[in-house]
Amino acid sequence: MSQFENVTVTKKANVYFEGKVTSRKVTFADGSVKTLGIMLPGEYEFGTEAAELMEILAGDLEILLPEATDWQKVVGGESFNVPANASFKLKIYQVTDYCCSYLAD
Repeated sequence: MSQFENVTVTKKANVYFEGKVTSRKVTFADGSVKTLGIMLPGEYEFGTEAAELMEILAGDLEILLPEATDWQKVVGGESFNVPANASFKLKIYQVTDYCCSYLAD
């Protein structure tokens, strides 16, 4: 899906890591939420509350998922899942455009 219909977009951005990672919240009529964002090159660690599906729309990165010992390469057009109540690390090699879906249990 390349666009969302009938949604509410929160104008105020979520800003992390001194502005190197930003996102905006998109709320759907059914109450489900996604964020659309950009990550600049760098290394980051995030924590989750809900399970997440991260769709990489464009970019080049590596991820270290919870309990993994090896970094996994991810490029534009690919996605990965992160469990709830977990932390994961990212190495961003080029500007990365992403969509994060928060998944219900």
